[in-house]
Amino acid sequence: MADQNRVTLDDLRRFAVARSLFAPTTLRRALARMGFVQADPIRAPARAQDLILRPRVKGYRAGDLERHYESLGIEEDVFVNYGFVTGAVQALMHPRGPTAERKREQLLLDFVEERGAVHPREVEEHFAHGTVRNYWGGSSHATTQMLDALHYRGKLRVMRREKGIRVYRTHQHEAAPKDEATRRARIDALVDVVVNLYAPLPGATLSYYVRRLRYAAPQWAEEITGALRRARERLAQARVEGVDWYWPKEENPRRTPAPETVRLLAPFDPVVHDRTRFQLLWGWVYRFEAYTPVPKRKLGYYALPLLWRDRVIGWGNLAVKSDTVPKSNLGTRNLGTRTTRTLTTELGYVPGQPPRDRTFKRELEAELERMRVFLGAKV
Repeated sequence: MADQNRVTLDDLRRFAVARSLFAPTTLRRALARMGFVQADPIRAPARAQDLILRPRVKGYRAGDLERHYESLGIEEDVFVNYGFVTGAVQALMHPRGPTAERKREQLLLDFVEERGAVHPREVEEHFAHGTVRNYWGGSSHATTQMLDALHYRGKLRVMRREKGIRVYRTHQHEAAPKDEATRRARIDALVDVVVNLYAPLPGATLSYYVRRLRYAAPQWAEEITGALRRARERLAQARVEGVDWYWPKEENPRRTPAPETVRLLAPFDPVVHDRTRFQLLWGWVYRFEAYTPVPKRKLGYYALPLLWRDRVIGWGNLAVKSDTVPKSNLGTRNLGTRTTRTLTTELGYVPGQPPRDRTFKRELEAELERMRVFLGAKV
């Protein structure tokens, strides 16, 4: 284990920010570098996947991932959470589950294969399987749950979305590796994707993410403990203020400069994703409160962590307000109306007041302007 006196918490803070918020690049390269982008349907002010990609992709606009999905070679799938994975990462996780299908499932697969691509509505109209209880206690179409199950098992893939609804086609993965060495190599490679995305990781967080790989590769769930042990042995590590931290062996947390920028991050951004690490690095408790009753909220419905240099110093609640206004004209002729989109911002700070630094004020306005462009909002 590395000398704890050589790696400090300040080093780890700068390292966590700089290695995750790399210089903006193309969408394809950013996805390849990350391997996985978590998805969430809430738009406040945009979907999580768009907010995550925004600071990492040059000229990114809300919705670009969905618009270019079919040409990017990525897949919707379950990793440590649901989101978008590269084809290389998906290949490490499949095939999942049994190879033989029940009669109903095979009929559904045959129907999709015949059509080439299907909307869930088409499946429901064809089979009319009725409804079943879903995981949240509500009622769902049985065919919808069957589509979800076959997608999870890799028999179907999402080829695109239409108004947010997944359109499926059939898919076939390579056979599962039979030899133990290849299987271990795949599991270790999945662990490396986790570490690459979320490092530096406290020991408890490393355990949490690695154990969640049982959702990515349920067929190898019994081997996760061994993968965790091997990770602890091969990763670079140091004990800092009583906590063991882990990161890729070839990287050095002590050679990382602090960025001079302000960033509003998604609640699921890799920089702030793990709440245990968040509290260790920034000394306060951040909560995602979209599902918290309004009277109990402290930060807001969809509070975006506010990063300044290497410190998360507060949060922001952003929204786009649309207004219909008359079109300007110099005469008396009625030119109709137009819709304007304006970004509204409410910021909160952990110390209670924003930094007085002029550089902070300049960088905050630059970040809000980037957000306006990303959302298509005009002042």
